[in-house]
Amino acid sequence: MTTENPTRTQAPSQRGAGSHRDALTSTARGGVANLLGAGLAGVAGLGVTWLVARGLGAEQAGSFFAATAAFTLVGGVARLGTVTGLVYWPARLRALSTPELIGACLRVALPPVFLAGLVLTGVTFWLAPVLTPEYAGPLRALAFFLPLAALADALLAATRGYRQMRPTVLLEKITRPALQLVLLGLVFLVGAPVAVWAVAWAGPYLPVCVAAGYLLWRLANPLGSRSRIRMSKAAVIAWISLIRRKPAADGMGWRFWRFTAPRALANVAQTALQRIDVLLVAALAGLAAAAAYSVAGRFVVVGQLANGAISQAVQPRLAEALAVGDLPTARRLYQTATGWLILTSWPLHLTILQYAGDYLGLFGTHYRQAAPVVRVLALVMLLATGCGMVDMVLAMGGRTVWNLVNVLAALIAMVAVDLLLIPALGIVGAALGLACAVAVNNLLPLAQIVVTMRLHPFGGDTLAAVLLTSVSFGAVPVALHASPPWLAIGAGAVAYLLGVVLLRRRLPMTPLSRRV
Repeated sequence: MTTENPTRTQAPSQRGAGSHRDALTSTARGGVANLLGAGLAGVAGLGVTWLVARGLGAEQAGSFFAATAAFTLVGGVARLGTVTGLVYWPARLRALSTPELIGACLRVALPPVFLAGLVLTGVTFWLAPVLTPEYAGPLRALAFFLPLAALADALLAATRGYRQMRPTVLLEKITRPALQLVLLGLVFLVGAPVAVWAVAWAGPYLPVCVAAGYLLWRLANPLGSRSRIRMSKAAVIAWISLIRRKPAADGMGWRFWRFTAPRALANVAQTALQRIDVLLVAALAGLAAAAAYSVAGRFVVVGQLANGAISQAVQPRLAEALAVGDLPTARRLYQTATGWLILTSWPLHLTILQYAGDYLGLFGTHYRQAAPVVRVLALVMLLATGCGMVDMVLAMGGRTVWNLVNVLAALIAMVAVDLLLIPALGIVGAALGLACAVAVNNLLPLAQIVVTMRLHPFGGDTLAAVLLTSVSFGAVPVALHASPPWLAIGAGAVAYLLGVVLLRRRLPMTPLSRRV
């Protein structure tokens, strides 16, 4: 471990013989809820993409996607790495029997996030016409929501540090995507400039932020049955109690930011990996190409929702296991989470790989030209998900500096390939750049985890998940390729469900059968 020595530790043997089974069962409950929420968020995200692609022309759709990409990138800066730190430290402090320090952790983490968001609002609003004149209007409209978006993410991360998945599921996975879909649907019906579309997309961050603050205050200050406070009053108190200044107990401020600072840079680089390619396409190939590239890559975002859902459920348990040196539990968590990820994401990527043209046709026939982009990204996402959540494992093991180096290496690789290939190959060059970055960002940390932490994602249940999904959504649709797509996909789905039933003892499903 690269973090400081614990002051109060608990030996792995003290955790009991069934500790890893209990961890898996508890994680499964949160993981199932998060996956269901991620599924709803994915459907809503596709709905938003469809509305933008159909409701705006190619140029305006490109400006919308570029502006939201820039907003997400700047928001990653404003979060200051706290999305990881506010999960890692509460989980670690609880595992080391020092929960009284969690309040100090919140006080040193949350105010800087809101302040950074305010500063970046001004910077973005001022520089947008200079740096991004093609989409300065929607980006300036989005800038005012930066503090709310950054703080909402930090608050929800802190609730996960308390092992509470429900706030993230209800607010981040259901409420915000649903509100975005509804508001953009209204804008679609009435027609409006692209800046109004941007405001409709970002507006839901306000209620999510307020609700997340209230729920975190409830977790940090449990209300007795005799203390019934109206939600509006409690929300105001929540903000005051979370941002009031108190001295950080036991050097919590230094310890928190020493861990989080490298992760802050890594988060920015990680966000850039997901968004900067859209900005480079807009700059080097035009807004219409940026719209086509964004639509083609939307399925990647949907697949990443499953990754994030499982990761958020596993994070606190994995941090606790690694904090006390419980490698068997950590290994089992990592392998089971990888199996879940393959079972949930490979069906999507394999289907999109074979029916790229049909997928793109949903957004408009002129988007079918981006089919090669879809195939490149689908192939590399099979590799990425097969490695498991290597980024999260490194972070929960305290290797935030390593994580930063890995992400920077991947970002440099992507930018170099993009600058070289986009002028010649257009959006296919951008897809190849992203594929190189994804490969670096998964294979390099995987090697580090195997060598230094003695953890790996490969086991019997992982192999069973690979075989089941490959046969069901690879071999079966290939055999029926002459049939209508819906028939081939449906036959694959039936084979998948039958395989889950027949192989349930070999798949990473056992913990899910215990009171999920």
